[in-house]
Amino acid sequence: MNSIELPDGYIAAMAIATLLTIFIYNQVGWKAIKDCYKLFGNREYWTNYNVVEFLAWATKAAVIVPGLVFGIEIWELHILTLVTSAALIWASMKKLLPTLVAFNTLWIFLSMSVIVRNLAI
Repeated sequence: MNSIELPDGYIAAMAIATLLTIFIYNQVGWKAIKDCYKLFGNREYWTNYNVVEFLAWATKAAVIVPGLVFGIEIWELHILTLVTSAALIWASMKKLLPTLVAFNTLWIFLSMSVIVRNLAI
C-alpha cells in the first residue's frame, strides 16, 4: 500500500489550526457553535439560497484543499466554481452579504483565468 507524503510543516499547521479553532470556539461559546452546526440537520435551514451557498462552498473547498495541501490543481473543478460563484452572488443578495458578492465576483474572474489557461482558448 502506498503512503501519502504530507507536506513539510503539515503536522505543525494542523496543531496550530486546532488551537486557533479551540480559542475561537471558546470565545464564541461551544453551545452557540454546536447550535449553529445543528442547523445543517434542520429542514427549514435548507432554503434555495442556503443550498446554493453550501454547494458553492463545497466546490471551492474541492479546488482549494488539494491545491494548498498537496499542490494538485484540479482545474476542471473551476467550471463548477464558475457556476456556483455566479449562483452565490444571487444567494448573497438574498442575505445582503456584500463581502460575499465581491468575493464571488473575484472568484468568477479567477475561475475563468484558470479555465482559459488550461484550455488555451
